[in-house]
Amino acid sequence: MFDQPNAAPENARTDDPEASKPGAPAPCGTAALIDVARYPIHDLDGPGGRALLARCRTALEREGCVVLRDFVRPDALARMTEEGRARVDKAHFNRTRTNPYSSEADPSLPSGHPVNRFLERTNGFVAGDLLEPETAMRRLYHDESLRGFIARCMGVERLYEYADPLAGLVVNVLRPGCQHPWHFDNNDFIVSLLTQAPESGGLFEYCPGLRSADDQNIAGVKGVLQGDREPVTSLQLRPGDLQVFYGRNSLHRVTKVEGPRERHTLILGYTDAPGQIADAARTKRLFGRIHDAHREAEAAGRTRDSVDA
Repeated sequence: MFDQPNAAPENARTDDPEASKPGAPAPCGTAALIDVARYPIHDLDGPGGRALLARCRTALEREGCVVLRDFVRPDALARMTEEGRARVDKAHFNRTRTNPYSSEADPSLPSGHPVNRFLERTNGFVAGDLLEPETAMRRLYHDESLRGFIARCMGVERLYEYADPLAGLVVNVLRPGCQHPWHFDNNDFIVSLLTQAPESGGLFEYCPGLRSADDQNIAGVKGVLQGDREPVTSLQLRPGDLQVFYGRNSLHRVTKVEGPRERHTLILGYTDAPGQIADAARTKRLFGRIHDAHREAEAAGRTRDSVDA
């Protein structure tokens, strides 16, 4: 059993009344998917857009995480939920044992060192090539206002769609009993949208900034693995919530899913450079197959880390 989750800090949530003030009209595609009255991502230089950006940037700077509650419209969420359910039988499932660093064990270090602590990771991925252009999921991913908004939240000039044909846009599936154990991401950030919540469990838990490039904080990581709850923040995400999370230095996990209902999360892949493709070997582990694009990218030296969750 896990400890009673802590409440999420207010700066990890964005639901600002300023953001509901009218501004420039939203593009039809954006307004059909996203609650632009609450989140005017199409008008970021207007008063509501500036207030929204300020709150998101503050949350990311302080916590490395921002959650936008009820980001997508109810009708769009209903379509995305059904799209995920209709394709879940095509998910490729993996059961592995992993340490917090997604690395090999190091026999030169003590058995209690975090690099030698392996826990079970079980999940499935519906690959992006199974999400057709007409789906609401893919329309959301290709929305230019959304991509521009995320870039400005992060303070970068531009983001690009992840060109990988399998990992660019995926549905992460956690069946009952599945979990993601404590780990750090190999990529700097992840953008995700919960489309179906389990009946119980499936909490997203993280330790903001537990390590840094200059300090791996092995003692702090070891403490969390041994049950120290002091650095842990728990988020009870709801369907329709968009999350931007910096996972490279924040230890995080998804607790075991309980009850009969699966946990489905849409993961939207973005990169800081165009044309990037995932490593073929890791792609094969995650999806059970690779694409000609992976072979070509490896030959050209254009690979990057694949999806995290």
